[in-house]
Amino acid sequence: QILTQRVDEIEQLAKKAEAAPGRKPEAIKARLAEQIATLLDTSDRFDSDRLMQEAILIATRADIREELDRIASHIAQARELIGKGGPIGRKLDFLAQEFHREVNTCCSKSNDIELTNTGLAMKNVVEQFREQVQNLE
Repeated sequence: QILTQRVDEIEQLAKKAEAAPGRKPEAIKARLAEQIATLLDTSDRFDSDRLMQEAILIATRADIREELDRIASHIAQARELIGKGGPIGRKLDFLAQEFHREVNTCCSKSNDIELTNTGLAMKNVVEQFREQVQNLE
């Protein structure tokens, strides 16, 4: 029951991360445009075309869509394992590691304080999940 509650919490936080306003392409674009404008104002040595290419690359790297998809997959796997019962401790421990990896990546890619805070909350719940899994066979 505790494991199911933790999985539910992870799912709710993943949905919150999904809906974070800072993830919207227009928000990312606005932040990057502001940063580029500041850089261009401070120096005439920047090539604006090159800067735009770099901005596009940064925006692409900041996308956490894949991580959120994998978290959703891990949630489904965890629910399936918990539903089956039996000796599932090792499998859930591995899944906890995978959750941790994806959440860490979300946090490292985040360029928005709300998304970062959601990621940190998710890390906390994943750690609680992992601690409970340690009690299983």
